[in-house]
Amino acid sequence: MNGDDTIAAVASGMTNSGISVIRISGPQAIDIAEAVFRKKKKEAYCKANLSEKTSHTIHYGYVCWQGEVVDEVLLLLMKGPRSFTAEDTVEIQCHGGALVTRKVLQTVIHAGARPAEPGEFSKRAFLNGRMDLSQAEAVADIIQAKSKLALANSIRQLSGSVLHKIKELRSCILDEVSFIEAALDDPEHMDITGFSETLIKENEKNLQEIEKLLASANQGRYLSQGIKTVILGKPNAGKSSLLNAILGTNRAIVTDIAGTTRDMLTEEVVFGDIALQVVDTAGIRESNDKVEQIGISLAKKEAADADLILYVADSSVPFDESDRQILPLLRGKKVLALLNKSDLPPCVSEDEMREFLCEDCSEAGIVSVSMKSPDDCKKIENEIREMFFQGKLSENEEVVITAERHLLSLEKAAESLREVSASIAAGMPEDFFSIDLMNAYRELGFIIGEETDEDLINNIFNKFCMGK
Repeated sequence: MNGDDTIAAVASGMTNSGISVIRISGPQAIDIAEAVFRKKKKEAYCKANLSEKTSHTIHYGYVCWQGEVVDEVLLLLMKGPRSFTAEDTVEIQCHGGALVTRKVLQTVIHAGARPAEPGEFSKRAFLNGRMDLSQAEAVADIIQAKSKLALANSIRQLSGSVLHKIKELRSCILDEVSFIEAALDDPEHMDITGFSETLIKENEKNLQEIEKLLASANQGRYLSQGIKTVILGKPNAGKSSLLNAILGTNRAIVTDIAGTTRDMLTEEVVFGDIALQVVDTAGIRESNDKVEQIGISLAKKEAADADLILYVADSSVPFDESDRQILPLLRGKKVLALLNKSDLPPCVSEDEMREFLCEDCSEAGIVSVSMKSPDDCKKIENEIREMFFQGKLSENEEVVITAERHLLSLEKAAESLREVSASIAAGMPEDFFSIDLMNAYRELGFIIGEETDEDLINNIFNKFCMGK
């Protein structure tokens, strides 16, 4: 699909910078560029005849309008379909001041382009078959990536990791439906006897592949949104020092006075190459201070929603009642217990911590650290990586699902395939299999945009930034 109109937008940020990029795309992109772009010969400005130039070439000149020079620029010419949108596309690199960038864009619009809507360049790339819907969403994920791991996964999706897996599954399902339909339409020439045994094996294989994708969704959420990490501990255990060490800056106030932190501090941080949403909380203890009580109540609420709890224990003093009050908050959670202040004579060992935690945690790691040692942050990072990514996600080439939309479609597809297996087990007629197989086929198609509607497409691309 080629749009009837030509769109333009600033593809770089609208802040002062070295250069700015104005992107023009559509059937009149080259004509509009010719209307505003001039080359200088001696003392005269003349047209560049861009339509006669070779695609994927760069031209030096000036943007001019009504006899006035707007800016000195470089112009990149890309003729369709060899462009991001598969349409004729021109990108103008001008000086990066906000005012001059705006003037160049206004000049292009005066010449016949209209302002692009959010995500409209990517939307045109999808509608023109330049990429599927999962690849288009990966473009937005690359821009918003919070960590090295998230970026690596988004690049894999942009190169087609999700597309290829979904197409493979849809092809298998379609082959099964085609055979059933053909055999039912022409029973004299195609024998369907015994096909149920073959189908149940293929169906289980496809279901296992979908369940494998579903199982990756938690990792995908950790990559795209970050691991919600709540720091818990009794007062003066070193929670705020831990937050400052993770952030690499003095964000939280640290004193020897117990109960210094009373409110929550929330920060997004890339810890090594892992994205964390870190919440530092008030120390857990009995208190008559109303403000501190509120802080403790908020800490307990945050702990209930956490993906990971960093339990900071002062290893230089024995466990006490405040530590025991923390135990119920750890039940069913992934916990990394930090025996802090390891530079002091120990009163609590790792074995004692393990016994203290007992069976309360779904998964627990224990490490001795000192916030005075910069190297100990690396220990914490490695433990988190092992706990959530088995230590090696950056080298993992498997598909990881990050989009909630993909997850919902996969869940519906899996349910349809389970219905197929149930129908086979119940001895139902073969045409019942086709109904559920086609439901799974359609749900998988929603992921890559082969089964979708205009409202969904608009909703996805409206979340993109203006120049993308």
